[in-house]
Amino acid sequence: MLPTAHPSRPDAGAEKPRIAYLLSRYPAVSHTFFLKEVLELRARGLDIRVASINPPDRPPKDLPEIEAAESAQTYYIKSSGYAGIFFQLVAIVFQSPAAILRGIRAALSFGEWDLKARAYAFFYLAEALLVGRWMRRNSLGHLHVHFGGPVATVGMLASKAWRVPWSITLHGPDEFFDQQAFYLAQKIKSASFVICISDFCRSQVLRIAPNFPAEQLEVVRLGVDCIALRPATPAPIVNDSAPVRLVCTGRLVAAKGHRILLEAISESASSLSAAGIKVSCAFVGDGPERSALEELSRRLGIADSVRFLGARAHALTLAEVTAADIFVLASFAEGLPVALMEAMALGVPCVSTTIAAIPELIRSGENGILVPPANPSALGSALEELARHPELRRQLGLRGRVTVETEYNLARNLDTLAAVWRQKLGSNL
Repeated sequence: MLPTAHPSRPDAGAEKPRIAYLLSRYPAVSHTFFLKEVLELRARGLDIRVASINPPDRPPKDLPEIEAAESAQTYYIKSSGYAGIFFQLVAIVFQSPAAILRGIRAALSFGEWDLKARAYAFFYLAEALLVGRWMRRNSLGHLHVHFGGPVATVGMLASKAWRVPWSITLHGPDEFFDQQAFYLAQKIKSASFVICISDFCRSQVLRIAPNFPAEQLEVVRLGVDCIALRPATPAPIVNDSAPVRLVCTGRLVAAKGHRILLEAISESASSLSAAGIKVSCAFVGDGPERSALEELSRRLGIADSVRFLGARAHALTLAEVTAADIFVLASFAEGLPVALMEAMALGVPCVSTTIAAIPELIRSGENGILVPPANPSALGSALEELARHPELRRQLGLRGRVTVETEYNLARNLDTLAAVWRQKLGSNL
């Protein structure tokens, strides 16, 4: 679901800042905020062109119309195949030998004595050279990257090889866990500026690069479309014995804490059952943990109450969240989950964990409930409390909606982001 734009239009005569966005995969179901950010910044007068290292995560025939249109104008670095990439690199050797030499010098600074890391650096360099060539051909003067992982390595190498300024939006948490493997200090220091999605993220940047200039570090929070996402009108209760519906969205990977959620449901099931309350849980998403989670639900004796729906289009995922009584995210590692913001915007009470930036979004007992990570007893108690008290669910849902409207409103936060871009780059790039 795309945001409804309320942009502040620039003067008609002003030249648009021309920015290259380098993303790992675009468009992608798991990163719909990329699409929203690109479309809305364009609506606010910035000229954003997108390069993607990987193709979309679905075949062209399965892409919604707006995503298909974006895909058609995105530069896919690997689209020409190995032969095409080889000939493009040969052309760069003859046309821009200095860029090649600068890129090799930069790549050699990675990995030290780790030959595998060195080899990967040269694969990333090949992609970086293609990115810089594409930027030069399209007169794009600034490169921006989301996330601090391999895609940012490509971005930094492109910046060094082609001598173009670059910047990065950091989300966490992966790059913060192993900053050396991600060359994160190098990336931060070489960037023209860094955008952080949370105060927690900013704290990690200052931990890793304590001398990074404050004027080059911005906090711009993510957000959701509060016009498109509205709480559903409560349906009349026709069966008060219907199960309390839990929903959890996201990749089925260990870091999301799905095992803890299943254990929590199991622990609270008997006491809720004694009170005549049933609970069901829908998992929306797919991943390597799916078969193990299905087996765990059978072993815990709750398989009849759990549905694994697989990956779904964003609109279908939101429909599941809208129909839920409680949204649960039991993660061990997160940045600042858009999924929580969406659930709160829909008026669905949320239960999550006290990690990273989540406490910036959810104030426990006020607009949601937070529990320690990896603690099935605490999570089970929170779920039981909400399952027993529909009025508490309603109040937390209402307050969650207010929080998102005031602090995580996509239109407002994208206005802030556009202002940051204009301040950093000016209107004549």
